[in-house]
Amino acid sequence: MTGPTEVGYVAALERHAPAEAVALAAHAEQHGFVGTLATDHFQPWLPRHGQSPFVWSVLGALGERTTTNFGPGMAVPGYRYHPATLAQAAATTAAMYPGRHWVGIGPGEALNEHVTAGYWPEAPERISRMFEAIELIKKLFAASIAGRDVKFSGKYHQMESARLWTMPEEAPPVLVATSGPVTARRAGKIADGVVTVGTSLDRAAAVLERFDRGVREADRDPGSMLKVLHLHLSWAATDEEAADHAVQEWPIGAMHFAKGDIRSPRVFEQIARQIGPDGFEDRLLISSDLEAHRANIQRFADLGFDRIYLNNVGPNQREWIEAFGTHVLPAIR
Repeated sequence: MTGPTEVGYVAALERHAPAEAVALAAHAEQHGFVGTLATDHFQPWLPRHGQSPFVWSVLGALGERTTTNFGPGMAVPGYRYHPATLAQAAATTAAMYPGRHWVGIGPGEALNEHVTAGYWPEAPERISRMFEAIELIKKLFAASIAGRDVKFSGKYHQMESARLWTMPEEAPPVLVATSGPVTARRAGKIADGVVTVGTSLDRAAAVLERFDRGVREADRDPGSMLKVLHLHLSWAATDEEAADHAVQEWPIGAMHFAKGDIRSPRVFEQIARQIGPDGFEDRLLISSDLEAHRANIQRFADLGFDRIYLNNVGPNQREWIEAFGTHVLPAIR
């Protein structure tokens, strides 16, 4: 995509009740944030987070209460959702709010997807399942726009001859959610964009480089693809308060290991007891300095991200939204 980087708001549904999340997103838009990325959880990361509403219900409310773009940061086909069901949800949302809805699709985590108690595959198979699901979804979108049925018979997913009867004139963009350069390159060959989350500057640059490489290998234009970052941060009035918010509310950011196979918030809670303020490194900026946060966001914008959605991990959401809306967002180039 072209144009200046847009900075949006993360509706962290694993930490906020649905009405509160929607109200905060509307408040963020009123203070200069552009767009909302909603997280898709069946369970919270930690028991004390205490929430996990159904993301598609919240997305409908976001469409009514806001005026800019919105979508799930990582919906996962093949476990809680059959790919055709996910396609129907996205198509209906896009039909209601033309030009505003996008959908990020990822390989999933046991925390949310294993609740159906089916077989939980290893990471390479989860990625293969995701790409096959995206193939199904995009074929279903294309056939439905053309007014015809399509069937799908893959290694992991099956679909009888069908079409989506409620379909926008233009399908919503399908983004692959990944922090891995290898997956990003593969995504570049089929997806409409990429969304990466909770990563360092160097790794984010590698993801974009590999994604662009995949786009070019498919004879497509990297400039036409949507490049999205889900960026965590901890801001508060003092450095001490910001550090306390990170440790208490977002110890996930200091867990330097793959989390896709952990099935319970209580397991994460046990691990979190070992987390201190020194484990976040370059994965989460912890600071009361608004200029430091501006500079950090700008570094990612300079890599070429079209949209950066911010997740302040503390409970001080309205204070943070207002401070960033006044002092940070206007200075992002």
